[in-house]
Amino acid sequence: MSRKLAPIEPLSASNHNEAPQPRVGQNADQRATIGLDLLTYEQLDEFGNELDAVRQRVLDDLGQADADYIRRVIRAQQVAEVLGRIGIFFPFFLPVFITGIVLLSVAKILENMEIGHNVMHGQYDWMNDPLIDGKNYEWDIVAPAQDWKHGHNYIHHTYTNIHGMDRDIGYGLLRIDEDQPWYPNHRFNLPLAFFLMLFFEWGVAYHGIELDDYLAGKMTKKEFGNRKSRLARKVRRQLTKDFVVYPAMALALVPFVGWWAPLAVLGANFAANLARNIWTFLIIFCGHFPAEVATFAEEDAQNESRGQWYLRQLLGSANISGSRPFHILSGNLSHQIEHHLFPDIPARRYPEIAPEVQELVRRYGLQYNSGRMSRQLWSVAAQLAQYGAKPQDPYKQGKSPESKALRRAKRDEAARREEQARAPHLSV
Repeated sequence: MSRKLAPIEPLSASNHNEAPQPRVGQNADQRATIGLDLLTYEQLDEFGNELDAVRQRVLDDLGQADADYIRRVIRAQQVAEVLGRIGIFFPFFLPVFITGIVLLSVAKILENMEIGHNVMHGQYDWMNDPLIDGKNYEWDIVAPAQDWKHGHNYIHHTYTNIHGMDRDIGYGLLRIDEDQPWYPNHRFNLPLAFFLMLFFEWGVAYHGIELDDYLAGKMTKKEFGNRKSRLARKVRRQLTKDFVVYPAMALALVPFVGWWAPLAVLGANFAANLARNIWTFLIIFCGHFPAEVATFAEEDAQNESRGQWYLRQLLGSANISGSRPFHILSGNLSHQIEHHLFPDIPARRYPEIAPEVQELVRRYGLQYNSGRMSRQLWSVAAQLAQYGAKPQDPYKQGKSPESKALRRAKRDEAARREEQARAPHLSV
């Protein structure tokens, strides 16, 4: 029996707001300097107001068509998964078996990108549909949704490309920017990136427990234990589903096919997960790390305006051109610029508003980084190769005395500023 779905009233999303807020620093008298080499403070405010207007026009227009779209995608994903699961139980008939792997891969990609990622951003919360509720949705990868949302929706989208704050710059594994300190393991930037691509969901899961924050004393032992427990439960669930339950069901084929039937089903599940991991990695890295994508210093972003926050999102992202099916399979993250500008607006609207954003960027004389996937991927690979080489400057070598002293001085200065900002003002 299917659910009876209430129609979506016009203007249901007008007050919807899951957007990150600009960064506020400890020193209220300090103004952010981001973008001042490109625009004045007044122009930055105008730029922000114009993008706010674009955002509000889209919110006012969201409604039944958007609800119907995400429900169609969910139905298509479910059909592809069912047919794919059936197909991989025909290992004795290669065309059906391969088709099953392809359909299962497509289902996992759709669930991960166009459904899971976008729903968990709260893009469809205005629908008030419990099955598409970003606060409760759990996706089909080993990373728990709760920890991913904190690391991605909050940290990454609030502090996009700010060194020392955005943990997605290099994912703690790769050197992808000149301002990151170089360590000996970065010599293996390219092979490490290839390894991360194959097992990307596991990298995302490890990223979510935020071990570095715990070791640095920024997270309590209890919170770290909770994260580890959530991860262990999710890993058990995912491994049991794909690599125990379905292969066990294939035991029924052994008398007719042979002992290898469960192994074929297990391998098909592994192949589908592998395809999803590779695709997700390529879309994310091509949208975040090509050349000309900017990064920022923490002190430059203190007390930024909305316009400066928008500018940081624009300069810290890159788009990937392609066909409509390509955009859907990417979760429309091929429009990474629009996603970073408006992360809580349904991603299906990004192709529609991209020309308006491009025109706005052109009028303000700013850069809109876009290109084919082959171009963006080559750019990412070139960046990884370039920044994997040991720099001559000792201040960029993570273990050099000069680099350690510089980082220590920066920490001391940050602590001094924080203490100064918290000190009560003396009355005279």
